[in-house]
Amino acid sequence: MHDLFETPADGTGLRRAFANFPSGVVAVCAEVDGVPHGLAVSTFVPVSLDPPLVSFCVQNSSSTWPRLASATHLGLSLLGTGQTDAARALGARNGDRFRASELHRGTGGAVFIHGASAWIEGVPEAEIPAGDHLVVILRIHRLATRHDIDPLVFHGSRFRRLHAEPSEIADVAS
Repeated sequence: MHDLFETPADGTGLRRAFANFPSGVVAVCAEVDGVPHGLAVSTFVPVSLDPPLVSFCVQNSSSTWPRLASATHLGLSLLGTGQTDAARALGARNGDRFRASELHRGTGGAVFIHGASAWIEGVPEAEIPAGDHLVVILRIHRLATRHDIDPLVFHGSRFRRLHAEPSEIADVAS
């Protein structure tokens, strides 16, 4: 029998365990002082329907979040399968983070990435310190979705596509 607890609960072990959990990739963007800023997160979580809230996590070491935190509105783009280059650019420490993206402006400086599977515009409502990250709660003001674009997924430390055979897709609305 294989020992279930071979890996220590340190940074390396946690990264390995967390890589087993697929998550969507979300661009968090805003224009601050006339300049677009953005970062990619894979820790996006719907929080509440009433009031409409979502959350995402940002590393305390982020040099981009302090600029985004000063924005009155944030644009969240739930990236689609064709946006791997945009996700990589947004996750880079240096260079033009929007080199692989066409941008659209929203209300109050919110910025969106064209071609995403969904867009959420909102205002930061709370920031909660959580270890080496900050949990940001965002109140949703507007949103839009594209049903013809599948989401980009981060799993096993790489970007992936969801795949289902047509016969495996169940209509959950019926």
